[in-house]
Amino acid sequence: MLNPDFLISFLVASSVIAIAPGPSNAFLMAQTFTNGRAAGMQSALGFAMGGVIHTLFAVIGLSAVLKASPFAYATVQYLGAAYLCYLGFMTIKDSFLKTDNTSEKPHVSTKKPKNVFLQAMMTEVLNPKVALFFIAFIPQFVDPTLSSTTLQLAIFGLLYPILAFPIDCAYIYGGDKIASYFRRHPNAPLWIDRVSGGIFIALAINLLL
Repeated sequence: MLNPDFLISFLVASSVIAIAPGPSNAFLMAQTFTNGRAAGMQSALGFAMGGVIHTLFAVIGLSAVLKASPFAYATVQYLGAAYLCYLGFMTIKDSFLKTDNTSEKPHVSTKKPKNVFLQAMMTEVLNPKVALFFIAFIPQFVDPTLSSTTLQLAIFGLLYPILAFPIDCAYIYGGDKIASYFRRHPNAPLWIDRVSGGIFIALAINLLL
């Protein structure tokens, strides 16, 4: 079904890409710093689901439309940037609305946990660079002499989020350890929120570059 040599190459290349710091890792760390490990895990699951959706888009050809149409690409790009800016500004705004007794809590949450999964998934889906990654990177490992190329694309596309998930979990674990130190200081949670909001806005700018 899959070329073993291509599969090994795909696993190695995907691991390097998943480990390398990037926008998704920054988002994970920001959510972990702001809302704790549980929110980070929900973000990782959201990114994985976003990868599944991008795989479906690539298989049915929607990603190719983004590549061929500058207008469609720009539309999705600006929607994604606007969504990240919204998350960033709301996170910063919430940090200024907290009462003084918030700092006494060992863990601070600025967003409802049920929303974090959707936020991460939408961030991934509304990133046209991820769509182009799927249609530019994954086809390199498809062997046209074997089974259906569509099936191979689907398998490789689904393998990537499965492979990236445990790597994301490692980032989350490390980020939570760092954040727990800062949360023990009275004003740290507020500044963690503000820095996290700044990261979201920076990601929006990066998306437009």
